[in-house]
Amino acid sequence: MALLSFERKYRVRGGTLIGGDLFDFWVGPFYVGFFGVTTIFFSVLGTVLIFFGAALGPTWNPWLINIAPPDLSYGLAFAPLQEGGLWQVITICAIGAFVSWMLREVEICRKLGIGYHVPFAFGVAIFAYVSLVVIRPLLLGAWGHGFPYGIFSHLDWVSNFAYQYLHFHYNPAHMIAVTFFFATVLALALHGGMVLSATNPADENEKVKTPEYEDSFFRDFIGYSIGTLGIHRLGLILALNAGFWSAVCVIISGPFWTKGWPEWWSWWLNLPIWS
Repeated sequence: MALLSFERKYRVRGGTLIGGDLFDFWVGPFYVGFFGVTTIFFSVLGTVLIFFGAALGPTWNPWLINIAPPDLSYGLAFAPLQEGGLWQVITICAIGAFVSWMLREVEICRKLGIGYHVPFAFGVAIFAYVSLVVIRPLLLGAWGHGFPYGIFSHLDWVSNFAYQYLHFHYNPAHMIAVTFFFATVLALALHGGMVLSATNPADENEKVKTPEYEDSFFRDFIGYSIGTLGIHRLGLILALNAGFWSAVCVIISGPFWTKGWPEWWSWWLNLPIWS
């Protein structure tokens, strides 16, 4: 079915989660929806507040602009705008925009009659962000444990956060996350290379190869072919685990483990088999 005729098929009223027909329309190729409007609202408000915070600061250098969270002394209370309150409101706007975008994806899935894999995957990315600015600060009892909004200031926060635990690469959840990140890149590289090699044969007069050729290559190469659908399932599982464990490695650092991460491995050295 041609794309234009298919659009006429699925561009019908319904499938919304809230508001009925309110904003249930398209602008060009973009579906709006109630949550599209809330996404725009939170995005614009958050961006304006970032510029407002930059105006209050000492520089307009985009590398040096910094919107810092409240001081630890404020705990979980609201802080004055210029003392971290701006960071709190921007965080609310960011979460509102991200969640709205995810719910907009849900509505599009409902109209198409497909599964919710895309919004679920985006939900894992949202979880990774929320774990840094909401979950971990809540567990530690102060919004000041969140990361600042700024390029260099954010990088400094990441560096300092790692040094607080001596060597963050010894964090077991971090090890799992990095493993999944590398595995995701490997799977994507193999998949992308396979597709390009099949659709761009060596001889320009040669026909484009079919999935049977791709399956045969990997059966000869590694003894197994996961298949055209399977590679996308694998890629999704690897990517979601990378995001999930990266959030876990931060959440457990502080609320559940306060020493240097190399010390965590003392259980291995103390196993009776070594004595």
